[in-house]
Amino acid sequence: MTAFASVTIEVSDLTAAQAFYQAVGLAPYVNVRVSDEPTTGFRGFALSLVASQPGDVDALMTAALDAGATTLKPATKSFWGYGGIFRAPDGTICKVASSSKKDSSPAARRIDQVALLLGVADVKASKRFYVEHGLAVGKSFGGKYVEFDTPSSDVKLALYPRRALAKDTGLPQEGSGSHRIVLGGDSGPFTDLDGFVWETVSA
Repeated sequence: MTAFASVTIEVSDLTAAQAFYQAVGLAPYVNVRVSDEPTTGFRGFALSLVASQPGDVDALMTAALDAGATTLKPATKSFWGYGGIFRAPDGTICKVASSSKKDSSPAARRIDQVALLLGVADVKASKRFYVEHGLAVGKSFGGKYVEFDTPSSDVKLALYPRRALAKDTGLPQEGSGSHRIVLGGDSGPFTDLDGFVWETVSA
């Protein structure tokens, strides 16, 4: 079975990006490195930060905004819970959400789980591609969502329709150039159907 081991975000300003992800609490989950590859519009992915309660969501959103992020969607209640969306200074989109609608403890800048959502043109086709490359499926909901079993990584890996992911983040789905993200695994370098690049790293 292929191991999904790491997420590397490519940025123009390394020092600023390192400071930002440290401030938000994402430093243990993502790596950053310099890239000047051109990129425009929606990059086709988002990081999903899961928190225990609304107060933690607010604390994470506030930390991100204080560190230079911009709000794409302010944190609000919805039928599924509570959450908001921000864009990091390097352009990475982050969703922060909790399934709880009430606080049960003092608020803290605490992340319970991180998932990398890849926006793909065809979820079923991408699922087949990744299964053929050795990834095991953990959850699958037809052409709407696929989550892989990634025990060797602190980050979950999931597939989402590109159009739906863009709509969810409040952005047009159009985009071109580099995704500005590289995934690490132990199965050798390859590029998936939507242009997401994988490189070889130890799990």
